[in-house]
Amino acid sequence: MLGIIGAMDKEVNALRDEMRDVTEKQIGYTRYYQGMLWGVPVCMARCGIGKVHAGLCALGMILSFPVTALLNIGVAGALRPTLQIGNIVIGTSAVQHDMDTTPIGDPLGLISGPNIIHMPCDPALSQKLMKAAEEAGLRYEQGAIATGDQFIVGTEKKTFLADFFGAAACDMEGGAIAQCCYEMQIPYAAVRAISDTRDGDGREYAEKADEACRNEEKLLKAFLES
Repeated sequence: MLGIIGAMDKEVNALRDEMRDVTEKQIGYTRYYQGMLWGVPVCMARCGIGKVHAGLCALGMILSFPVTALLNIGVAGALRPTLQIGNIVIGTSAVQHDMDTTPIGDPLGLISGPNIIHMPCDPALSQKLMKAAEEAGLRYEQGAIATGDQFIVGTEKKTFLADFFGAAACDMEGGAIAQCCYEMQIPYAAVRAISDTRDGDGREYAEKADEACRNEEKLLKAFLES
């Protein structure tokens, strides 16, 4: 069974409407939906915004449902000037850019415990997502996805994240889900649709997020049907 997590209603509602034979289960703040999506057994949830919500949702899904892989979906801000509204980023890894213990000698982004900065995305899942993007006629790029409990605006910060971490996009949940999967040894993949460009701001996001979500739905349909 594939686990699918998005942060907001706009990222998961259209997909949930396509599910069949659905059962629901409430765990804490999160409602999980188990059923069939385009012929594939899935468990889907809206985690809410931010890393704590995302981590709790991912752990609840892994412990309560027979998921064998987890896919994080949603919109994200572009960190590269080549990425435009509706383009897709398929993650190579996830980093937490706001994890900062540099005063005690650690590199920026180091996750204490597993002692890792770049939590890898599963290569096989990522390859299938790239093939699906091509089949759906969607432009995509690969790269790290940088996560923090911040909505990032301004080219200075975005350029830093792109240069320092090799990141293509920024979000507020993926790094926490990736860490949960890494520690629980569950294959993880991430696909993000660009809702605001590198020079964009909150207003651009508000105007374009729905458009980005529609492209992601096209990608997920091609991915699951194949």
